[in-house]
Amino acid sequence: MIITSTPTVEGRQITEYKGIVTGEVILGANLFKDFFAGIRDIIGGRANGYEKVLREAKEKALEEIEIEARLRGADAIVGVDLDYETLGQRGSMLMVSISGTAVKLG
Repeated sequence: MIITSTPTVEGRQITEYKGIVTGEVILGANLFKDFFAGIRDIIGGRANGYEKVLREAKEKALEEIEIEARLRGADAIVGVDLDYETLGQRGSMLMVSISGTAVKLG
């Protein structure tokens, strides 16, 4: 499955639009609190453990839109947008959301 943030796939024609597909992953409160605590403790470095968790959440959201697109008979997803949002009263959760348009290519 081709997944791209561009509105088209170079060299291919979109023959049918199958609709918008979405995927969401929410990371729990403890992880998010620990994330900010870890950031405060890091000086000039990277929080590799947290980057790994965020990367895994992004991959899971991508898997969700691919499954939804396949169920609709699509062979590509164009115009993909990836967002990270905080949720909860104190921003205690993180949501990774992704959306795009499922299409059939010629």
